Amino acid sequence: MSDVLLVGGTSEIGLAIVRRLAPQRAWLLGRDRDRLARAAAALDATTVEVGLLDADDIPSHRRQIDGVFADADGFDVVVIAVGVLGAQAGLDADPDEAIEVMRVNFLGAGSLLLECLRQLRQRGEGTLVLLSSVAAERPRASNPIYGAAKAGLDALAQGLSDATASSGVRVLVVRPGFVNTRMTSNLEPAPFATTPEAVASATVAALRGHAGTIWVPARLRLIFAVLRHLPRAVYRRLPL
Repeated sequence: MSDVLLVGGTSEIGLAIVRRLAPQRAWLLGRDRDRLARAAAALDATTVEVGLLDADDIPSHRRQIDGVFADADGFDVVVIAVGVLGAQAGLDADPDEAIEVMRVNFLGAGSLLLECLRQLRQRGEGTLVLLSSVAAERPRASNPIYGAAKAGLDALAQGLSDATASSGVRVLVVRPGFVNTRMTSNLEPAPFATTPEAVASATVAALRGHAGTIWVPARLRLIFAVLRHLPRAVYRRLPL
């Protein structure tokens, strides 16, 4: 891959994907200039550019995405790795935190998804990788707010993938399970926990094929195929 854009430019998973792609040029967009600079310095790419972008500043998204696409003259791969954890207490969570989780994970990330796909479709080529979550498959009682926001984003990406299928643009939705990162460092690892490097490896392997959605690790696809169809009275009693 020659040109890659990472939206969520300090995401450990996103950066692992960029490193695995080994692009000639990489653009990192995020809201923390110092962390972006450190991430850029650690990438092995011929050219790395950084820019400030806040997923929560939705009115700025079109201008900023249009600008970076114009400056780079398009991208081969766009990776959207935007998201925040929090509000895991559900109804007892701080209301402001709950709203932030829903706003950033669905409205903010969804807005960026729309703007990037518009640019790719306009050029008639390119692949968009969206980092979703297994939580999108069936939100759980232990984390309903995050799961619902991810479910909305995942559904949007799936629908847009179908809508742009004939345009020359591909959408790959990546659904990792629990990933050991800074963002999850204060949480108890779930079964089948994985790493950013494993997610990156699976993602890049999928880019060589034709899949529209992948699960990491792959066995989670089968597990959630069962969980998806459990009666609610059974599902709510599971320690999930």
